[in-house]
Amino acid sequence: MITPPCRCPWVDLSKPDYVAYHDQEWGVPVHDDRQHFEFLILEGAQAGLSWYTVLRKRQSYRAAFDGFDPELVARYDAEKVAELLANPGIIRNRLKVAAAILNAQKFIEVQAEFGSFDAYIWRFVDGRPIVRNQLRTLADYPTTSPESDALSRDLIQRGFKFVGSTIIYAHMQAIGLFNDHAVDCFRRRALLELC
Repeated sequence: MITPPCRCPWVDLSKPDYVAYHDQEWGVPVHDDRQHFEFLILEGAQAGLSWYTVLRKRQSYRAAFDGFDPELVARYDAEKVAELLANPGIIRNRLKVAAAILNAQKFIEVQAEFGSFDAYIWRFVDGRPIVRNQLRTLADYPTTSPESDALSRDLIQRGFKFVGSTIIYAHMQAIGLFNDHAVDCFRRRALLELC
């Protein structure tokens, strides 16, 4: 009998899409600006909810937000906002929708200043993923870090919304700025080899 691979303790094995997200995406270093923008919007949408709630709506978000093209999202008008707030496929929270549009505008400003959002965000970890060596149980996982505090503070100063340190820490984990796979998780070593 084949033993299933060991995964991080937060993965609900009864949810195949959640397992696939962990196994294929979570913690993989992102260097594509559109992916950065997608995760930034989705993490903001998660505020007060579970990540799985947002993950199940991800395809609807991609359609509703024009494939997460920040140039298009930045130009959304009142008519588009009304359309989004009527869309049952996304989280219909007026503040989160408004924040997505504002964040698209700020995202473009960061791209103009740094050449790319990727160049901007990776500075907060000196260009390489931070690897945690003590993560075994759910209790071991922090919800913020000095790096997420610094990035959150900087984003807020630039005018971004829904970018508190807890949201930003989750964002940094998702896009690989942290390798927060548990020490016995099969993905940990594979991601260490990418660095």
